[in-house]
Amino acid sequence: MRVTAITCVKNEGPFLLEWIAFNRLIGVTDFLIYSNDCDDGTDTLLDALGAYGVVHLPNPAKGRNYQMEALKDAARQEVVRAADWVWVADVDEFLNIHVADHTIPALIAACGDPQAISLSFQFFANGGVERFEDRPVIGQFGRTHNPDLWCAESAIEVKTLVRKDFPLHYFGAHRPFFRDKLERGQRPRWTDGAGRAVPHKFLVAANPRRIRKFPASGARDHATLNHYALRSLDSYLVKNDRGDVNREGRVFDDAYWKERNDGGWEDLSIRRHLPALEALLAEMKAGPLGDLHRTCVERHRARLDALLSQPSYAAMRDHLRALPPLPPGEAEMMAELGIEA
Repeated sequence: MRVTAITCVKNEGPFLLEWIAFNRLIGVTDFLIYSNDCDDGTDTLLDALGAYGVVHLPNPAKGRNYQMEALKDAARQEVVRAADWVWVADVDEFLNIHVADHTIPALIAACGDPQAISLSFQFFANGGVERFEDRPVIGQFGRTHNPDLWCAESAIEVKTLVRKDFPLHYFGAHRPFFRDKLERGQRPRWTDGAGRAVPHKFLVAANPRRIRKFPASGARDHATLNHYALRSLDSYLVKNDRGDVNREGRVFDDAYWKERNDGGWEDLSIRRHLPALEALLAEMKAGPLGDLHRTCVERHRARLDALLSQPSYAAMRDHLRALPPLPPGEAEMMAELGIEA
């Protein structure tokens, strides 16, 4: 089975090897990675990863939506056209598969071999980790929100595995789309992460407010999408400075932090992969890739030092440390639903 992962990156060098190694362990065979405006060595590291199935291209975007323009280009690339399945995800997202041998083929089998599988996000909190450390992210962060409730919402965003025979109109960042006038009998078989059919309004994109999400309750029996959107406080400051690789003008401010820094729940299940992940990372770092990786790490730390010399970033760091532990509105929603904090 050929599984191609597509992603866009900007200054993600310190985290690239872990993400690629992890995805190879769960069954991804190929990667199509678009980069833009990198100054931390990300692009040089990507160019050296061909032996691990990586195809690196400059992002072709001319407008402000880097990700959507890259996905349009990706649909024409041979590494995508030749794939049995396509997985569109970001470098801070890790597919945590709970069934059988914890691989993508096992997930597909558990879901009944549909044409698409949408996996619900679970946002992992900062958990009080302040310093950036050059070690696996999945081993550092284990606190998350209640699985079925995030930011006073019971409907949570998804990312989607797409089979080659999906009647594709175009790839979206969170889900694929088929043409509006597709006959009912030609619509794809599409499940959630528990193997259940996705809600009809999600299937046909009939609800613009929930075009990329649906209720998370019961949707994670076979797999969860762990999203490490914050990582350490150090790395969050660098991320804030970098901006969003996918959309020009988006900032990662305290609202983004407050929404995702909910550590009321513990989930360490993904750490089942740590021994194999650390072994593969040691192999990857043993040669020239290790030097390229270390360059990215050094530049990440240097950028942090430069930011903290600015009063505004020093104040931001203090402000983020002092924020409350739950997102706005969630405590009230938990009380209404009878969920204990």
